[in-house]
Amino acid sequence: MGRLVFHGQACTEVTGADGTRLLIDPFLTDNPAADVGPEAFHDRLDYLLLTHGHFDHVADAWDLLAETDAMLISTFEIVSYAQEVRGVKNGHPMHIGGAYDFPFGRVKLTPALHGGKIDAEGAEGYTTVPAGILFSVDGVRIYHAGDTALITDMQLLAGQVDVALLPIGDNFTMGPEDAAKAVEMIEPGVVIPIHYNTFDLIAQDPAAFRDRVGSAAEVVVLAPGEAYEL
Repeated sequence: MGRLVFHGQACTEVTGADGTRLLIDPFLTDNPAADVGPEAFHDRLDYLLLTHGHFDHVADAWDLLAETDAMLISTFEIVSYAQEVRGVKNGHPMHIGGAYDFPFGRVKLTPALHGGKIDAEGAEGYTTVPAGILFSVDGVRIYHAGDTALITDMQLLAGQVDVALLPIGDNFTMGPEDAAKAVEMIEPGVVIPIHYNTFDLIAQDPAAFRDRVGSAAEVVVLAPGEAYEL
């Protein structure tokens, strides 16, 4: 059985039954809510997935890629930056609407509505669009929305998602009200709120979000370091 661990903000670890280890949007070192540092992944990290280039999603990405043999999966521009500026050898570029079958499962990048700046040294010549990530591990279909507003494209995900990770922090992303509408569109079995309470500006009550969702899905609230068994 696989498992999903929330590490604060949008950083999410997914481990398959065979031990394959994925990490999404690593923001650990300067994250006041994170339960671990990047060294927790130095022993094994197979895949590193990035939804977009903002600091609170890529802060530890480059060091992790240097310290491990992880394959970077992200948009073409982010992978190009990693390879051309950071010297990353193991990268798989994708783009919105495209899908690819990896050994652990299928990955598809989905639309997200947010900023595209890459906050990294030497990235001035690179820009990209943000993405959500729809992927499967051990047959469980997971949707990590990244940072996004509520968009009608989410309706296209209905029937394709078992576990949805949705931002609820407001100000920079969807707030609880719009995230609850997203749940109605996506129709996941389980929804896990992310991207909230790291800073005062995105403070939210996840219990209130659960009340908004009601019977539309099971809401699982994870504190940093807590796991959900897939």
